[in-house]
Amino acid sequence: MGKNKLKKFSENLTFRCLVQPRFDEIFGKDHPLKGRWGSDFFGNDRPIVLELGCGRGEYTIGLAEADPQTNYIGVDIKGARMWHGAKQATERQIDNAAFLRTRIEFIGSFFAPDEVARIWITFPDPQMNKRRVSKRLTSPGFLERYARFLQPEGTIHLKTDSGHLHDYTKAVLTANGIVPEVCCRDIYGPEGIADAALSIKTAYETRFLAEGLPITYLQWSPGGRREFAAPHFPADDLLVGEHTPVR
Repeated sequence: MGKNKLKKFSENLTFRCLVQPRFDEIFGKDHPLKGRWGSDFFGNDRPIVLELGCGRGEYTIGLAEADPQTNYIGVDIKGARMWHGAKQATERQIDNAAFLRTRIEFIGSFFAPDEVARIWITFPDPQMNKRRVSKRLTSPGFLERYARFLQPEGTIHLKTDSGHLHDYTKAVLTANGIVPEVCCRDIYGPEGIADAALSIKTAYETRFLAEGLPITYLQWSPGGRREFAAPHFPADDLLVGEHTPVR
């Protein structure tokens, strides 16, 4: 492990805005902050919004700065990447931005029913591997996790360069009788729906735009559903089962 990465891990321990639980604190049990993020961490009762797979935290920081009346929590497992967002939040005193280092498979250990108002999923790994479809952050298994803590009227937002993931997610919604509130295949194209929130750019998005890739967007509400059926999505049948690079 490089010295720079070790330095970041060490500095992460000094950031109040970064929560890094040990495995034994969450495996098969609830974290102490579950249901208490507002009172015990942020010290207010403002809405809580998650960014899942936040990477370097650009989106979490951008959303928090633009909307100081809402609390934002970026979630990722990569501590060296998350250091960038946590350092910015600390140095710029962005009190409504926080970061949680954990696997999203364990997200249910951290949030209680109705605790989260919205979820952003920005440029996740599309898992273009036939054996890893269930690892997609919009797969039925993950949607069931989110449904346990998302408010009934809460919304989920997917922003991605992957047309395959966009279409797969639409298929999941269709299979469960959910009509997207917003569906766009190119937010910067003729439809021009890129508002202030959608115009926040991560390092990944900047690279994808430079490559000429359209940025897609979906917004929907689970509508209180707790169980989700898998879709019939023939495009996945064309994927190979071999290992594909992870972002």
